[in-house]
Amino acid sequence: MNRIYSYILPVTLAAIIISCKHEPDDLPVDPIGPGDTNLTITCSDDTTYFQNDVLPIFQSNCALSGCHDETTAQNDMILSSYSNILASNELVPFNADGSDIYEAITDDDPDDRMPPPPYPPLPADKITAIRNWINQGAKNNYCTADCDTTQFTFSAIIQPMINQSCVGCHNATFANAGVRLDSHEAIAAVATDGRLLGTISHASGFPPMPFNGAKLSDCKITQVSKWIEAGSQNN
Repeated sequence: MNRIYSYILPVTLAAIIISCKHEPDDLPVDPIGPGDTNLTITCSDDTTYFQNDVLPIFQSNCALSGCHDETTAQNDMILSSYSNILASNELVPFNADGSDIYEAITDDDPDDRMPPPPYPPLPADKITAIRNWINQGAKNNYCTADCDTTQFTFSAIIQPMINQSCVGCHNATFANAGVRLDSHEAIAAVATDGRLLGTISHASGFPPMPFNGAKLSDCKITQVSKWIEAGSQNN
């Protein structure tokens, strides 16, 4: 049975400060999932969306240099896009328990688990997202979430945004470029010195981030900016 080994190797370029993925501004052009079409709808709590919820997990935990990106293709697998994930033949739509990709992220054997030690297992919420997405048909779907620039608290807006897209690369075990984003203190540090807003807004003199994705939406950048202006509080 095929296994997925995601060896998350440090990126040596000093310019890489923050690596995360987010909702794309445009619909993907990848082929559609089995029995479905690209869906652009208002987000529903009952649905797990590939572009919003699942792709960021693969981008920040698997599709990295030295792992399952287009260049390295560890074990002949590329996990950077919908078409590549389907081409891996590691998942069975509507059947998470029968999918190697799900077995790999839930395996109790450290030799088979993805990500492998010394990196920690995926958090329970990310495992659940992948399971739900597969059981819902492994569709190439996308939804448009409401974004209110008047809302920018750390607990409700900033931390979930970073947890979803960035913590896979910037945590206690794997601090890409020496940057951790797994706590308020760590996030506030890169916010205070200007790196957080500079990179996500593609300001001159900062490496544009997310490293593997398109620029964050103007609404999300505004939320981050307002949170920083308000003192980067742990609110």
